[in-house]
Amino acid sequence: MALPPAIGPHAAGVNLYNLHIITNVIFAAPILSENANRIIAAAARLDGVRLGVITHDPAAKLRAEVAQHWRVDDVLDVDQLAWAVENIAARIGRIDVIFAAYEQLQVPIAIVRERFGIDGMDAESARNFRDKARMKDLFVANGLPCARHARVTTSEEAERFGYPMVYKPVEGAGARSTFRIDDADQLRDALRIAPPPVLLEEYIVGEEHSFEGVCVDGKLVWHSLTHYSPTPLEVLQNDWIQWCILLPREIDDPRYDDIREAAGRALPLLGMRTGLCHLEWFRRPDGTIAISEVAARPPGAQIVDLMSYAHETDFDEAWVRLMIFGTFAPPERKWATGIAFLRGQGEGRVAAVHRVEEAAREIGSLVVQAKLPAIGQAPASGYEGEGFIIVRHAETHVVEAALQKIISLIRVELA
Repeated sequence: MALPPAIGPHAAGVNLYNLHIITNVIFAAPILSENANRIIAAAARLDGVRLGVITHDPAAKLRAEVAQHWRVDDVLDVDQLAWAVENIAARIGRIDVIFAAYEQLQVPIAIVRERFGIDGMDAESARNFRDKARMKDLFVANGLPCARHARVTTSEEAERFGYPMVYKPVEGAGARSTFRIDDADQLRDALRIAPPPVLLEEYIVGEEHSFEGVCVDGKLVWHSLTHYSPTPLEVLQNDWIQWCILLPREIDDPRYDDIREAAGRALPLLGMRTGLCHLEWFRRPDGTIAISEVAARPPGAQIVDLMSYAHETDFDEAWVRLMIFGTFAPPERKWATGIAFLRGQGEGRVAAVHRVEEAAREIGSLVVQAKLPAIGQAPASGYEGEGFIIVRHAETHVVEAALQKIISLIRVELA
């Protein structure tokens, strides 16, 4: 069954019962996680939106009322995704928008858009964002700063790249299966754990940051910045390290002119017309920058929450409006914000959380959200750890000092 093509960007259907303009929207996600449910709730609240959801999970896990739910066995399978779109469309009408926050879904979603004539990012552009080697080839060809890199298909090619290197999947997400390689033994281990084809990059010494940018009709209209401390790769290599993300208030500072200019060229080059990006980048000790990679989706590691607190606005809803209606009202940056991730030391479950009261006395007035590890809690499998604390203040240096105070005082004991 083929659907009639959508007419124009985000074409709307007509509800004959009330003659209101209705936009039929599908959101896809593998599981109905806390984040997915927040996005679904934000979309369901919008006037004029009739929402369908495609997921692996049963409808009972939804936390908002939607027009249609369709369960599939593999949301990443294009044919299953298209089958779900057909069935939802048969029940609510022609689909105007289909979108996802999950990195691995961007290409399948784009293929489905093309199959049914739905407006949005096309498959070739989605592959530019998803295939990190292809992305960096485009950067090099167009004079954009990025790390020296190579796509390798054999262990012999990998051995010739040179140490130290960063070893990562060609289509990675969230630093999974990413390693720093210093010698031949470590390379052999990495080749066994994550066989080629892979992407190799020079190991850059310096500060790591992210750049979140909103594009509307191919123009960068808003941006945000973060500082990681320490770098995500160091965090992955040392599962006991407690780490921070800082959103400075001064995002228009001239010291960021170089990354703003580079991002403004990189996003249209990759094919972003309307959407939100998460761009990771480095500043070397000599002051030069290098783009690590770019994703055509919202950032992880609770950066969306940090942006919401910094601007006193709901960025889940802002992103949903952007994806559904193609509109974005740039908010004022009112605060600096930051998050400290609390990670356990030792082995076993959470046995104690030390010096929380002392930290509360020193920085408690700055805390806007906290999730402390619970006694008996199992250790987390991801880099965000067992808990977190988010702080906010009008001055960036106050937030930065508070984050360092948190990770230096609080200790999570596993036993």
